Amino acid sequence: MTLLQELNPSQRDAVQATSGPVMVIAGAGSGKTRVLTYRIAYLLKLGVHPGKILALTFTNKAANEMKWRINMLVQSARAIPWMGTFHSVFARILRQEAHILGYDRSYSIYDTDDALALVRTIMNDLNISQQQFHPKAILNTISSAKNKLLTPDQIAQNSRSIFEEKTILVYTEYVKRLKQNNAMDFDDLITLPIALFQKNQDILEKWQLRFEYILVDEYQDTNHAQYRLLNLLAKKRKNICVVGDDAQSIYAFRGADIRNILDFERDYPDCSVYRLEQNYRSTKFILRAADSVIKNNHQRIPKTLWTNNGEGEPVHALECVNEKEEGVRVARLIQDELHRSKRDFNHFVVLYRTNAQSRSIEDGLRKAGIPYTIVGGVEFYKRKEIKDVIAYLRVIVNPVDDESLIRVINFPPRGIGDTTISRLRVIARDRKVTLVDACKQIDEIPRVSRIARQGIHDLVSLIQKYRNLYEKEQMSASELARSFIEETGILTLFKQESTPESISRWENVQELLSAITEFCEENPGKNLSDFLETVSLIADVDKWNDSRNAVTLMTFHSAKGLEFSIVIMVGMEDGLFPLYNGNPDDDELEEERRLCYVGMTRAREQLYMTYTRYRYRFGDGYYPTPSRFLNEIDPGLLIRHEQPAAGGWNNGSSSRNERRAFLRASSNGNAQRDRKVRKRPEPHYSYEDESQIVPQLRTGSLVEHEEFGRGKVLALSGKGDLMKAVVMFDLAGKKSLMLKFARLKIL
Repeated sequence: MTLLQELNPSQRDAVQATSGPVMVIAGAGSGKTRVLTYRIAYLLKLGVHPGKILALTFTNKAANEMKWRINMLVQSARAIPWMGTFHSVFARILRQEAHILGYDRSYSIYDTDDALALVRTIMNDLNISQQQFHPKAILNTISSAKNKLLTPDQIAQNSRSIFEEKTILVYTEYVKRLKQNNAMDFDDLITLPIALFQKNQDILEKWQLRFEYILVDEYQDTNHAQYRLLNLLAKKRKNICVVGDDAQSIYAFRGADIRNILDFERDYPDCSVYRLEQNYRSTKFILRAADSVIKNNHQRIPKTLWTNNGEGEPVHALECVNEKEEGVRVARLIQDELHRSKRDFNHFVVLYRTNAQSRSIEDGLRKAGIPYTIVGGVEFYKRKEIKDVIAYLRVIVNPVDDESLIRVINFPPRGIGDTTISRLRVIARDRKVTLVDACKQIDEIPRVSRIARQGIHDLVSLIQKYRNLYEKEQMSASELARSFIEETGILTLFKQESTPESISRWENVQELLSAITEFCEENPGKNLSDFLETVSLIADVDKWNDSRNAVTLMTFHSAKGLEFSIVIMVGMEDGLFPLYNGNPDDDELEEERRLCYVGMTRAREQLYMTYTRYRYRFGDGYYPTPSRFLNEIDPGLLIRHEQPAAGGWNNGSSSRNERRAFLRASSNGNAQRDRKVRKRPEPHYSYEDESQIVPQLRTGSLVEHEEFGRGKVLALSGKGDLMKAVVMFDLAGKKSLMLKFARLKIL
């Protein structure tokens, strides 16, 4: 076939290996997406029906790009297989099969904010203190347990702390409440299909036969639940092709398990392995520099990337006085490149390890008049006014969604206070009905004000009116949504307030209504439930507009799968990147190194790195040391631009006034001319200071925290009231604690 002639030999072999298990190790910039799309096109050309092919990606952006490419290759918009993210594909399957598990097909999908609100409600109902036990910590523990396929009963078998006991109580009620609300969280979209398939052999065989070929993108980022789900579906035919790069496994904090790709050959002994090692993206200098870093990892599949691209320029590492100067240097660097190479702003990306770092970069770009866009700021669908409208629409589609109803029951204001809401909850619980049904019985509830009673009557009437219209399908999704939101009075409320903030909220709601209209035009036959599912599964990077002429700012994690002409990696300092508190273990350090590798390999033509002599984090100033990753780059590939050191301080000999004077000078950009300072390591205190807060506490001590449970002390720093401990807890993970307030108990 002519399409095979467009591939290099390694890509061609991987595309044509259509039978049995196949693993494609695709190095950065080696044409991973190309192999996936051409493999699907090749199967279609062989006569395989599109509905027999399942292709799983990790972002909607990747799925949409692949659909477009396949369309171009086979010249048929109808020849698109089952394709999308894990969550969107299995949400689609659950729409058909959820009734077997006791759900209605119109179930709601709760995002992290919705799930957290439900956890808070449950904690209040169970009288669990949110000051003593943080709701986010409990939700994260529940999510981790779900991804490991652990039930509350299984966790209870190894419960050893008060935090774990409280989490089990919340987890048990959380599962129950989700079911009552006909709702699922993100984790359920993976774990519930596993339960469905394990309990119903006929259903499993139905989908095993349906998907004759399974393709998985970014296999290195799958978690245990996704791994189990794939094994169930592929067990019958074993026509599974996984594509990934162990060197780009960067999502352990979400439960991703690098062993899934490292052990694929063990799971499928008869698998074929293909390596894509020709890089089409980066220059030779960038590729060699990235390789010199990643080769320090021990957990890796050997491969040697090469390229026919030009040599390019060495990597540049820029030392800055502080983060303020770092922002100025980044802006100046962009201006110099624009002048030197006649580039556009969208050729640049600034990558940082934590979102907090964007502030100084933004300041520098704003002062220089450089346009920029942030990926991962306040997401559109997480804005309060948008969440409110989405909650209203959910109640129309899924009337048993109590949490969504509670969110909007008094918005716009209807005179319904917390006391009335509490009484409604009690009625719903005692009579075992939904909150909407309890609202319908408001006249039977004593001590409810006339205004509140009328407000509830009006709300119930409004919901019932549009619920009937939705069920009868007499209006399109966009018409129904626009009419309903107009009738709620939300838009009128924002107009009457007439403040810049309210006008912005009005515009955002109008933008949401436009998005529903656009969805209906692009997806004929889809309804409001389909739209709500789509927006529930949108990620930051899916909404990023790469055509806008602006510098992009994003975290290293968000940059996965993207590429730019010029990459600027800021904050290259130990403790910040690699990010850690205390002493990182080998697995953590290797993941941070893989993240650095991902950042470096986003660059096509030029790579810059910056680091500072002095930085503020969490309100404290300190003197960082350059990142160990900088030192791992082959010296022949790196040019360091250091501030010349003359005089200055000798490892702590300077006075407090001298340090303050230095910082004042550095903040106005004159420090590098007026005073040169040697790098000073972050202070480390000896064990003599450790007993000032917690007697006998040492690195390695076993401790118990009233919220996080049992743990082990990894590191100690500071002294007196500022003494801190880094503790690895059995369930809650690694935490950095101020000992003055932590109240640790030594075991």
